[in-house]
Amino acid sequence: MCSGDNSLIVQSTTSTYNSGFYEYILPIIKSEINVVAHVVSVGTGAALKNAANCDGDVLIVHAKKRELKFVKNGFGLKRYNLMYNDFIIVGPKENPAKINLTDDPITSFTKIFTTSSIFISRGDDSGTHFKEISIWDKAKLKPIKFSGKWYRETGSGMGTTLNLASGMGAYTLSDRASWINFNNKNNLRIIAEKNKTLFNQYGITMVNPSSCPNVKFKNANKFISWLLSKRGQKVIENFKLKGKQLFFPNAS
Repeated sequence: MCSGDNSLIVQSTTSTYNSGFYEYILPIIKSEINVVAHVVSVGTGAALKNAANCDGDVLIVHAKKRELKFVKNGFGLKRYNLMYNDFIIVGPKENPAKINLTDDPITSFTKIFTTSSIFISRGDDSGTHFKEISIWDKAKLKPIKFSGKWYRETGSGMGTTLNLASGMGAYTLSDRASWINFNNKNNLRIIAEKNKTLFNQYGITMVNPSSCPNVKFKNANKFISWLLSKRGQKVIENFKLKGKQLFFPNAS
């Protein structure tokens, strides 16, 4: 798939892929710097594992602590902030847990837990799943004890998880880009949002050639440098879906 001298492989989180971000930006990158990127779209945990196994040149995911550990363990060169959006808690209009729009995530999850309201978890070691688990941990709650009862794990991506939440009238945690892109909302609505705990940072890292000698260093460096440049950041800013900006550039 990547036999060309100007190609590379990006191990990427599904939320960026499913939003149409790569369909939008990769042709621009090819046109401007002649780098052809092929994207492998998996959950953040799988992307990190694949990259550590040398199955890629660049990593774009959203779990900063795990990304920094990836670099510390010698699998990546340097991690950069690329862009951000946020997570939201969605649920049925009836809102059986009586969550207020201004409730913080810990309060929201506690209300779901104490009312045994159905919650659909990604359960797939993705960045979104990692964020969800961190909120349960901060609330000092263990929903996994109720797995298969009110706490349901899909082991799948955000689209499947949102579809199940829509069909079952359940709560779930979603990144905002996936929510905007989701067309089967039915009875679902945003239940809680706009809290600093729900900040969703995306990072970009080159796989370390010292660990993976086949890394296409020149292409990866051009690719990352362009995305972090003023031009690349402006192109990211201009990406919209249904008239809404999905990602907000903050390269550093």
